[in-house]
Amino acid sequence: MIEQDTVKLLRECDAGVKMGVDSISEVSSNVRSQEFQNRLSVCKEEHEKLGDEIRSLLDEYGDDGKDPNPMAKSMSWMKTEMKMMMDASDKTIADLMTDGCNMGVKSLNRYLNQYEAADEVSKDIAKRLINLEEQLAIDIRKFL
Repeated sequence: MIEQDTVKLLRECDAGVKMGVDSISEVSSNVRSQEFQNRLSVCKEEHEKLGDEIRSLLDEYGDDGKDPNPMAKSMSWMKTEMKMMMDASDKTIADLMTDGCNMGVKSLNRYLNQYEAADEVSKDIAKRLINLEEQLAIDIRKFL
């Protein structure tokens, strides 16, 4: 059970990291504030490092990881496109990113509870990812 929950938790973290990186990439070219741009860039790099760590662990289990849910990804893309067409400001981007961070934190906490038999290494990774998302949401509040 431990190995099964560990792999499932790591898969969800993998999907979450990919969703975060994709979301940051999608909006970053529209960010006007250099400070905001820098924060997004740093956060993206941190997500990518964590993603490499997750995929390395998944490789040890012989697992290919998980891509974000296609429906969630397309809904996120449509919401972003619609809001950006109406107002491509840093305020809009901060709002979109905050919503994404909050959804990620909520999902990851649910998975932590669901896969409680996962090993401590994978739980630590999930908690670090949660902290990244929470910190980004805090750091970009000034742009709302």
